[in-house]
Amino acid sequence: MKTNLTDVQYQVMKFWSPVFEKELRSSLLLGGLVNKDYEGQITKGGDQVTVSQVNAPTGQLLTIGTDADAFSTEKISTSKVNIQITKRAVAAYEFEDTVEILSMIDRGNQDVNDALKYAMGNQINTYLYSLISPSTSAPDHTTASVTDMAASVVSAQRVLAGQAKWPKNKPWYSLLDPQYYGDVMDDTTLASSLYGATDAPMVGGVLGQNRFGFTMFEDNSLTADHGYFFHPDFLHLVMGSVSVKISDLHSQKRFGYIMSVDVLFGAAQGINHSKLCTSVTA
Repeated sequence: MKTNLTDVQYQVMKFWSPVFEKELRSSLLLGGLVNKDYEGQITKGGDQVTVSQVNAPTGQLLTIGTDADAFSTEKISTSKVNIQITKRAVAAYEFEDTVEILSMIDRGNQDVNDALKYAMGNQINTYLYSLISPSTSAPDHTTASVTDMAASVVSAQRVLAGQAKWPKNKPWYSLLDPQYYGDVMDDTTLASSLYGATDAPMVGGVLGQNRFGFTMFEDNSLTADHGYFFHPDFLHLVMGSVSVKISDLHSQKRFGYIMSVDVLFGAAQGINHSKLCTSVTA
């Protein structure tokens, strides 16, 4: 019995589509740690969604017996970040025939699935990193000439976070390149449980380490001696549904098939972005 395109599309929808989106979202490292809350709906490129933050009121300090019998109200205000869906992360393979595609799906082979997810996730992470821009004044949130990620360096980032009044409603994170992460493992103060070091849950298949108020992860996509410390609200990421499509090449007067996977997304710097992150470089 000949395998046709309809058979393959059915198999993809049955075995891949339900889990691909979930696996892509969980495999993102930086993308898995930033703020992903938004208001609105993503249906096509160009759509715009909004991230809102309620601003704290000024409040009052009243004195009993003097002015504590009455109080003033304030109009609620919010700060908003509008994010437009301007990016599409896509990965695609070309196959000679449908049997080749179907055999990879039927036998539960994750190689193609994993490769496509990696390619898409890598594009999204690279774009997110391009948006990071720590403050360079009052105070400077960029630290240069750091050859080793020692406890004193991590402690200094914790001081900067405290001085910038990072909210404590969400965990604080750090992403380090393999060289810096290796320094952390070699530093007794950072690596030993005697100094409070503990393991954290996995994100994107990577085990985190809790150090000085940060959950630290190794990100091998970073170049040597690069690290970032941040609050999740420093960046916003919004993603649509993952689309899996298979089509033939007959219209191009060619034999063969293309399988593509893509997702529409948008990202933007959060409110007070520059003060909610720090960077460390050699």
